Amino acid sequence: MTTLALVGDIGGTNARFALTDLAAPAIELQQAQSLRNADFASVQHAVEHYLQAIDARPKHAALAVACPVGSDEIRLTNRAWSFSRRELQRTLQLEQLRMINDFGAVAWAVPSLERDNLVTLHGDPAAPLRGPVSVLGPGTGLGVALLVGSREHGWHAVETEGGHTSFAPIGDEERAISAWLTAQHGRTSTERLLCGKGLSEIDAVLRGASAVLPSGLPVPGDTSLLKPALRDPAEIVAAALEGHDLAARQTLARFCAVLGSVAGDCALIQGARTVVIAGGIVPRFIPFLRSSAFRERFLAKGRMATLLESVPIHVITHPQPGLLGAATALRSSEL
Repeated sequence: MTTLALVGDIGGTNARFALTDLAAPAIELQQAQSLRNADFASVQHAVEHYLQAIDARPKHAALAVACPVGSDEIRLTNRAWSFSRRELQRTLQLEQLRMINDFGAVAWAVPSLERDNLVTLHGDPAAPLRGPVSVLGPGTGLGVALLVGSREHGWHAVETEGGHTSFAPIGDEERAISAWLTAQHGRTSTERLLCGKGLSEIDAVLRGASAVLPSGLPVPGDTSLLKPALRDPAEIVAAALEGHDLAARQTLARFCAVLGSVAGDCALIQGARTVVIAGGIVPRFIPFLRSSAFRERFLAKGRMATLLESVPIHVITHPQPGLLGAATALRSSEL
């Protein structure tokens, strides 16, 4: 007899679902599907579409969502979806519904990942996982979470909204990017750069600045000259990796440098002994990231550089870490 449960990972762009058997000795994701959020009016409609397609009615569920989950009212940060968790549980006829932050779910997944689901940027790939673990990554937004504990005593994921901390630019390029984004939004958070749209914004600013002032960048705060069109982030990454589009390579290099700075900041703030990078963007260009200024900027923390030199850094390549983490959290007695 099986005890099937629904697990979901609902971001700003896609909603991923699967079933898992809570009575099985190991976590296995069954009938996984990814749906485009733009095709559905609400989270409820996306869930119902998935369940109807697989003809299943589980009584337990854990949904990871890209927003804070501390109240009954859930509002996605980068998608105009909101719902009541109590109402959703009633409508779906669930006995149990757990809500988890999406990067909290990724953090829950980290201890369950096989070695071939990780690419090591720095450190010993075979070394045991040491906590605390900073987990972060760009996608539709920038997720940040913390994993604490150990294999011997158990793990626990701490959910955060660290992607919304203020961006600290370094150098003229980043000051120009920050000025442009602040003019658009009133404030520049790290998420404004480290996400898919952020990659497009970086590209637009750098191309616009180059067109206006070939010998340099505008004075920070002067955004009147910058009016370039946004390119699709996937197009920018493809062009950068192909190698002939210098603007795209400059954009991706800047993106990697900023990611290094933010990852180093997270490690210092959270006291990390390990850093894990996830999200839908970085796995597409791991060799580029490895050869970029990521590591240099990760260590560029003045007197704390020595502290960070020994911190291993890994990139998750598992296709569905959010679903794996939601299944892990649903099994945990801590939720």
